[in-house]
Amino acid sequence: MALEKYHEYYQALLARNSAYEGVFYVGVKTTGIFCRPTCSARKPKFENCEFFENVGHALHASYRPCQRCLPLSHPSQVSPLVRLLVDAVEINPEKRWKDKDFEELCVDASTARRQFKKRFGMTFVAYARARRMGIAMAQIKNGDKVINAQLDVGYESSSGFRDAFSRIMGAAPSRLDTPLLKASWFDTPLGPMIAIADEDALYLLEFVDRRGLEREVERLRQRIKGAIIPGKTPPLISLEKELTSYFSGTLQDFKRPIHLIGSSFQKRVWQALREIPWGQTRSYKEMADAIDHSRAVRATASANGANQLALIIPCHRVINTSGELGGYGGGVARKQWLLNHERRYNPLKE
Repeated sequence: MALEKYHEYYQALLARNSAYEGVFYVGVKTTGIFCRPTCSARKPKFENCEFFENVGHALHASYRPCQRCLPLSHPSQVSPLVRLLVDAVEINPEKRWKDKDFEELCVDASTARRQFKKRFGMTFVAYARARRMGIAMAQIKNGDKVINAQLDVGYESSSGFRDAFSRIMGAAPSRLDTPLLKASWFDTPLGPMIAIADEDALYLLEFVDRRGLEREVERLRQRIKGAIIPGKTPPLISLEKELTSYFSGTLQDFKRPIHLIGSSFQKRVWQALREIPWGQTRSYKEMADAIDHSRAVRATASANGANQLALIIPCHRVINTSGELGGYGGGVARKQWLLNHERRYNPLKE
């Protein structure tokens, strides 16, 4: 591994950059312990670090796994605290959480906020509120009166309920002929991902720490003129199995139905992306040629970046003509990992 790459990894370690999860592990020579990039332990000096591409190499070098960041588990795997709070929401989903509720569970509210933000891309209070509003939506759609739904989810004020409902659901309680999408989160070797789907197809799959993800989800909600709440649908249940198979190298083509929202040009680019074989790459110029728009290289690159279905529409397989990786919404380090992963399990020459 080049010295320049070592320095890149060291800076990622200092910043606890989650985009490097699964990309490298660091062994600390002074302690004999190896960690993931986001470990919260005190950072070692550069000269005391040894970098590895996988846990096997670190173990073979006689390092033992850190007990704080647990590098042998999935990054951001659901912590006991997060699991406790998610279960508490499901036991009483109508509950409006206050500081005393955290105290009764011996949970620090700020810790809950931080861990939920890392895992779900939203705070615990936002998660609980969205879950509560989902129940209200179901009640109203089933013919219950708005006032009953309002009181059941803990709102005494009609205006407060209406404002909160509209902010989360994208429509006032009296206008519920809108689509409903559900969001789930999955652990992967490269960090948690969020997926959004209806009962029939997937709309979005992204890494939780992708820059601008909240705006991306909000744009999706506005485009469908509907609501997005935590939950499960058949496509999301199937996707979890496919992601496991993809990262183990046993699945090359995702079979789940997808729903694309974009211009006709963007959809042509996305279809061309799906035709790039596993283990191979194409340049942005080659992608423009593939859709018979050889002069539209920049527009093709822009459509590539607008893809909302990471891995399923493999935009990570597009690189610069020079051979450099180019950009990637999930982070260039992840892009390199994904390309190496696909070549490892199907080493085709380009």
